[in-house]
Amino acid sequence: MNKGRGATLLFLFCWKKTTMRKLLILWVTCLTGITAVAQDKFTLNGYIKDSLSGETLIGASLSIRPESKTVLSNQYGFYSITVKKGKLILACSFVGYQTKEFELTLDDNRQQNILLVPNSAQINNVTVYGRRRDNNIKTAQMGKFELSINTAKALPAFLGEVDILKTLQLLPGVRNAGEGNAGFYVRGGGPDQNLILLDDAVVYNTGHLFGFFSVFNSDAIKNVTLIKGGMPAQYGGRLSSVVDIAMKEGNQHKTQVDAGIGLIASRFSIQGPLKKNKASYMISARRTYIDALAKPMISKTSEYYGSGYYFYDLNAKMNYQFSEKDKLFLSGYFGRDKFNFNNTKRSFSTTIPWGNSTATLRWNHVFNKQLFANTTLVYNDYRFALDGRQNNFNINLSSGIRDLTAKTDVDFYPVPEHKIRFGVQYTYHTFLPNILSGNQDSVVFAPNNSSKKFANEMSAYVQDDWEITSALKLNVGLRYSMFQQVGRYTLYQRDAFGNKQDSTVFGRGQNVKTYGGIEPRATLRYTINQNESLKFAVTRNLQYIHLVTNAGSTLPTDLWVPSTIRVKPQVSWQYAAGYFKNFAEGMFETSVEAYYKTMENQIEYREGYTPSLKDPEEEFVFGKGWSYGAEFFVNKLKGRLTGWVGYTLSWTWRKFPDLNDGLKYPSRYDRRHDLSIVASYELNPKWKLGSVFTYGTGNATSLPERFYFVSGVLTQEFSRINAYRMKSYHRMDVSATYTPKPKKVRKYSSSWVFSIYNLYSRMNPYFIYYDQEGTATAGTLKVTAKQVSLFPILPSVTWNFRL
Repeated sequence: MNKGRGATLLFLFCWKKTTMRKLLILWVTCLTGITAVAQDKFTLNGYIKDSLSGETLIGASLSIRPESKTVLSNQYGFYSITVKKGKLILACSFVGYQTKEFELTLDDNRQQNILLVPNSAQINNVTVYGRRRDNNIKTAQMGKFELSINTAKALPAFLGEVDILKTLQLLPGVRNAGEGNAGFYVRGGGPDQNLILLDDAVVYNTGHLFGFFSVFNSDAIKNVTLIKGGMPAQYGGRLSSVVDIAMKEGNQHKTQVDAGIGLIASRFSIQGPLKKNKASYMISARRTYIDALAKPMISKTSEYYGSGYYFYDLNAKMNYQFSEKDKLFLSGYFGRDKFNFNNTKRSFSTTIPWGNSTATLRWNHVFNKQLFANTTLVYNDYRFALDGRQNNFNINLSSGIRDLTAKTDVDFYPVPEHKIRFGVQYTYHTFLPNILSGNQDSVVFAPNNSSKKFANEMSAYVQDDWEITSALKLNVGLRYSMFQQVGRYTLYQRDAFGNKQDSTVFGRGQNVKTYGGIEPRATLRYTINQNESLKFAVTRNLQYIHLVTNAGSTLPTDLWVPSTIRVKPQVSWQYAAGYFKNFAEGMFETSVEAYYKTMENQIEYREGYTPSLKDPEEEFVFGKGWSYGAEFFVNKLKGRLTGWVGYTLSWTWRKFPDLNDGLKYPSRYDRRHDLSIVASYELNPKWKLGSVFTYGTGNATSLPERFYFVSGVLTQEFSRINAYRMKSYHRMDVSATYTPKPKKVRKYSSSWVFSIYNLYSRMNPYFIYYDQEGTATAGTLKVTAKQVSLFPILPSVTWNFRL
């Protein structure tokens, strides 16, 4: 019966894809017909690249006069536009590069690669986005930020380690997960509701040092895009946001070495041509030396000798251009954290390794002047393990998730008014939520608690960026996704006391449970004038895998679990409206965005949960959430002083029938006020100053309200969930970058970065605990709430150099 049901579901999915394919063929046929009728039009296409390194430029703008048409390069630097034949004036621009303007007589279809020269004056000035200055006004996309790596490097960094995720936390609508933490929440969503991609590979754990640093080495990163509203149909599987990170491809013209030495970690990167203008490579590595610094301070006679911690990353990428139509990319990431703790006095030791591994193989193919395709194969794996030993007793705990993905995306440019994208994706998931084993002497402790789960995830989408008139532009898309839990799997029936009564066994590949649905996406832009526009967006998202945690941030012990026969997929609707305006010839960008988001099938652990050998999903409870707010943004792009001010006013709620007596409560992600002020000032060619100030309403928390004795034991009675607030969070960071300007030309260049984290040493609350003094029998018992803070003022220095 299950096989028949699986076949039926597969037929339905294929039928839905066939229906979408028929609609797509009809759509493409109509648009192709328009092109065929317009015999006096020709297509111009090619790549936009950096003239020095040969790197393709993502989101570069190409404007054509007198047609008054504009096209942006895609994520591989490719562009295509069809215009009337004749003499044209082309202007290509990208922030940080000199605008290139030239004439061209178009009397046939033509391939035209465009090389832009970096503008050293603009490179020295901090700019927030790598795109044309009026893109925020003219595109239909809402809530999209393209972060320049130069911006992240110019700002003060925690212990000198540049962190792109911490820079994203300074944008409106994005809040941090806690003091020094690289985790983040977007518009009231949890950390698992952010789709984080590194060269199309999903990164499940983004933190080193238990979350205080992100896994992304800035020396290896080319481009970072954040989308937090109006998510295009090409993305799916998450409710809140997308962070799409592209690694550098490697310098095609010469070998280049970049390195840096900081207080806790050092970096080394090398890139260059394998075959000039045909193939290039990039290798980047980073390692902390906390363990090496701490080891001499711990005596060999100390009971803690042998304890330590370190992390490392390795990024690598190569590409080869077989022809003008075909290009192959191979990239990978490997990162590990390892924590060791020894206590010889208690004969106890533990080792905790965790980390991500990803590999991406991509093939770009240009079918014709108007059709560009990218086919991708992805492998990614996240593992966490804990090995504990005391005397002759050993215990082992492991969890993780592994994916195999295949996808194809196609860009079709039929006429200047339409840019169509469509694609399909398949992922095979393997989940390891909890595997526990152990032994004592010859006795092996191996309970049958392995809860490995398997799933298929499939999706197909089509979207059109349609310029209806010069004032009206619509980005509309439709996505269909399906998730299927498959065997091997055993479903147990339990009595009221949790005892197993019966079971249903599913064989390998046998369908257990299937979910699916349509995800419509639409964003509308109305241009008031060349400096003002209004935008409206509505999106529906489905999320089939979930991160379940007892903490407020993404820790390596958190569990990724799939949608199953017990766990339903999360569903959200988000509605957004925004007003965008530029001032002073593009010197200032401003925007106001308001949003309302509903979230169904949210997951928490039941009240009183303690870890056990049971399948974790048996401990889940389910409810709903909603969030709403407004985001204000002012960004100064030009001049010696650049930076931005972002402010968010928001509310985030949760309601679970089995928690808090069924009453709504503020989510742990709720923050009423969030303010960021970011500034960078170029004092002179040698010195650049940076500063960041952040303020946020204190985190919601639950605290004991009563203390009483039960059988002589002091017992706490807690408040309702998140009924209290910690103190507000605020701090200021500053930095100064010194770049020597030698009189003689040298083979290398270098810079010194001096930074201070938490300039006025604000002791921000990390958590609160209760301390006891005295005794109850003597009548001197006193219970006092005490605050734990992590970081006072922290200075740091980093030396960077390039060969």
